[in-house]
Formats: sequence, structure tokens, C-alpha cells
Amino acid sequence: MKAASGLPEPAEPPANATFAPGVTAKTTGTDGVALTFDDGPGDQTMAILNLLRASGVKATFCLIGSNVREHPELVQAIVRDGHTLCNHTWMHDLQLGQRPTDVIRSDMQRTNDEIHRAVPGVAIKYFRHPGGAWTAAAVSVAEELGMTSIDWDVDPLDWDTGSYGVGPGMVNHIIDSVKQGVQPGSIILSHDGGGDRTSTVAAYQTLLPYLLQERHLRLVPLPTGRMVQQSAQQSAQQRGRLPN
Repeated sequence: MKAASGLPEPAEPPANATFAPGVTAKTTGTDGVALTFDDGPGDQTMAILNLLRASGVKATFCLIGSNVREHPELVQAIVRDGHTLCNHTWMHDLQLGQRPTDVIRSDMQRTNDEIHRAVPGVAIKYFRHPGGAWTAAAVSVAEELGMTSIDWDVDPLDWDTGSYGVGPGMVNHIIDSVKQGVQPGSIILSHDGGGDRTSTVAAYQTLLPYLLQERHLRLVPLPTGRMVQQSAQQSAQQRGRLPN
């Protein structure tokens, strides 16, 4: 099926999810593992897409509205390959959830509108708050706009180049973190934008074969099954470090 843009709709796996107000989806709730890529579209988006395509894997891309405005062609490429779209705010405002409700709504709507300028008619079913700094207000507004809030349970800190640099040290850290943390049902956080993500690309050259061929995990786009959820407050309290 094609959207109004003429691009195919993102792939839809079986979806029996039920989402309660004021909660975030922490895991997929099935044996499927979801790869999610944040802060794009960016310089490494096409490299990530090429790796996913070569492995026959669909993922979820959490898009920054201002980046979408700069690179609509990359959003079109994401949709063309059948991936799922997620709203990640207009400019990665870590404090958005603490702002007045009308400001939160305006930011989310502006981001959705910009995405739809690039890919008219394509569904945007998910929202991820920058840094996982969830508030009940942000989750509630996202729900009003038809979006489920998605968190994660595996964070390889590929955003933290200040601690791990760019290159072999970061690549090994990403690989080791995912290998140690992933389990059936995981939602894995990674980044295709927001900085130098060449290490992320290099890491997934190893991780995709590992996840598929060694661990025999089923890599799925969202939505999927009945997601494990928790309150916005619980999600925020568990967040020790904030992605940039």
C-alpha cells in the first residue's frame, strides 16, 4: 500500500498492543527486538539504511523536526525502505516535557507537520522524549496526537563521544553493551544523527549478523505485540544519563 506521497507505508507487523494513558513502552512485549535510531536524519542515515536493507531488517527512526526540514530526501528514503517513523521533537529539547502543555503540543505538531511535508500521509505512531526525560504531560499530549511513547531497555551510549570517543573504542563499547544487554523483547537505542555516528555504523556491521545469526533474534519494527509499559515517572527515574 502506498501513502499519498507515492511512497510505501512502513511495514506493519502483527499489532495487538494496548497502551494505557500516561505510560511509556519499555520493551516490545514479544520475543521481537526493536532497533531504534534517534536524532536523524543525519550524515549516517543512509549508511544505516544500507546495512538494514542488506540484512532484511526493518527499524524505527525517531526524527528531529529541524533535521527533517534540512533533509527531507532522507526521510523519504527511510519510508521507501519500509521503516517506522517516530517523533523526537523539533530540536531535541530535553526540557520539553516540563514546559506548558500548549508548548509541548506545538512542538510535537510542528515536528509531525514537517515529517508529513517530506512524506505526506505516512503514519507517525510513536513519540520519544529526548533523553528519556519523560513527564506525564508529554506522554499525554503524544497520546492526544495519536502517538505511543517509546522508551528503551538497552542503551549502548553511542551518543556519548565525550566519554568513548569516535573509533575502535566506541565501536567495541557499542558492540559489548548490546551483546550484554539485549534479550528477547528489547528496544535498543542507537543514533543515526546528532553527532559523528560513524562508530554506530561500524558497530552494526558486527551487531546485525550477531543478533540475527548467532542469537537468532527476530528484529522487528514497531508496533509489535503487547508492549511492556511503565509510568512516565518510573521511566524518568531510571534514566541515569541523558542522550545528547
